[in-house]
Amino acid sequence: MAKITASVFTSHVPAIGAAMDLGKTQEDYWKPLFAGYEFSKQWMKDNKPDVIILVFNDHATAFSLDMIPTFAIGTAAQYLPADEGWGPRPVPVVKGHPELASHIAHSVIQQDFDLTIVNKMDVDHGLTVPLSLMCGEQDPVKGVWPCPVIPFAVNVVQYPLPSGQRCFNLGQAIRKAVESYDEDINVHIWGTGGMSHQLQGARAGLINREWDNAWLDQLINDPVAAAATPHIDYVREAGSEGIELVMWLIARGAMSDIEGGQATGPAPQLRHRFYHVPASNTAVGHVILENV
Repeated sequence: MAKITASVFTSHVPAIGAAMDLGKTQEDYWKPLFAGYEFSKQWMKDNKPDVIILVFNDHATAFSLDMIPTFAIGTAAQYLPADEGWGPRPVPVVKGHPELASHIAHSVIQQDFDLTIVNKMDVDHGLTVPLSLMCGEQDPVKGVWPCPVIPFAVNVVQYPLPSGQRCFNLGQAIRKAVESYDEDINVHIWGTGGMSHQLQGARAGLINREWDNAWLDQLINDPVAAAATPHIDYVREAGSEGIELVMWLIARGAMSDIEGGQATGPAPQLRHRFYHVPASNTAVGHVILENV
């Protein structure tokens, strides 16, 4: 059967992609951030998955205020990099995995989670920046990402938003779906977005290093408590865009130690943890967990 072997968590700041695309990664401002992903790029080569389920939020490219699905799974064969107002990022087309994606959709819906099925969409920096950070720079024409990717979009832009608990429970349903897929493949699940940041209003530029790291401690060691964090805590402590962290809980809920909403099995192995501020007025967090 298919199996989720690891989860990856990372921020997806658009300026990170721009720094890579414009050759600025070794500039003084950016060098410490990219150094934090050197381990990750080698780990990715050593632990190459067959498929990545990548949880992210769309930034008004595939969706808009006209239509905002709470949870949406991409079932297409490929996804083009989106034009976010200054042209598409110069990265390869993202290949999908329609068979596994369709299976996950069927299984998760039968477990009473309503998903929007998306057969065509472009993917923005929320998806391509994590791929670039973990896989390194790729030629936009000749390059290829190391494996197919299943985009899984979550609404963290327009209220009402899903709770952290709902996302945590969804991760468990996704793991069950993957494990019922009749093919022996290695699957990673990535949770992206966050950490603390606010892009507008009187608190624009807010970064809360202490809260971020305490939340990372919970994500790794006490995910049930992390899942119980209410929306107001994210907004108060991590800024209006800090709510993106609920997407990390989908990936954490999909790990093998979680059953019935509780941590009942052996804890996953922490392979890497990194935190850096600032990156374009945003805190960047990154964790790699492996199932044991």
